[in-house]
Amino acid sequence: MYEKERRAVAAMGRQLLASGLTAGTWGNISLKISDDAILITPSGLGYDQQQPQDIVLLNSEGEMLEGKRLPSSEKALHIAIYKACPQARAVIHTHGVYSGAFAAAHKKIPALTEDLAQVIGGAVDCAVYAPPGTEELAEAAVRALGERRAVLLSNHGAAVWGASLEQAFMAAQLIEKAAHIAILAELLGGGKKLTAAQTKAMHIFYEEHYSKRQEGEE
Repeated sequence: MYEKERRAVAAMGRQLLASGLTAGTWGNISLKISDDAILITPSGLGYDQQQPQDIVLLNSEGEMLEGKRLPSSEKALHIAIYKACPQARAVIHTHGVYSGAFAAAHKKIPALTEDLAQVIGGAVDCAVYAPPGTEELAEAAVRALGERRAVLLSNHGAAVWGASLEQAFMAAQLIEKAAHIAILAELLGGGKKLTAAQTKAMHIFYEEHYSKRQEGEE
């Protein structure tokens, strides 16, 4: 069941690993198929080894429907984001270096770049610390996420969502780039943040028009 979608999730895992946004078996990917069907990467299996049959099928409450492997230990995080963000169809949890630096410092990634404002909707907030794989982490992440497409997980990594796997991966790349730029800008005396009005206008344009063009809908 869902062979095409399973292949897409497995392929995204290899892309995530190649991008440097994670290492080893850390991080995870999910794809929402329907209101009660979610595909998620397995726990503890390297992305370079994952095959379509290794991708686990869950229902909307995280119960396993199909699969030979255990689902990602962060399944609660994915499910919480889907419940909080009805537009989300894909969630990616990353362990990037620069976004990870902000997560380790418990600091938000500021909205210094237009692409971050457009896609994410503003600065990327950092959730309060909670142990990995717990309901507490999922709840903290959703509180800090708000209406944006990305959140930092203290001392851990980041989570992003999109209307497709491709959109979610782009969001992951953008927050990593934004974190890198913010660190470099600090060496130059500090970056100049976009105003709330500028950020809001660009995000509205992205949501209403540009995102649709990316998906071939406009």
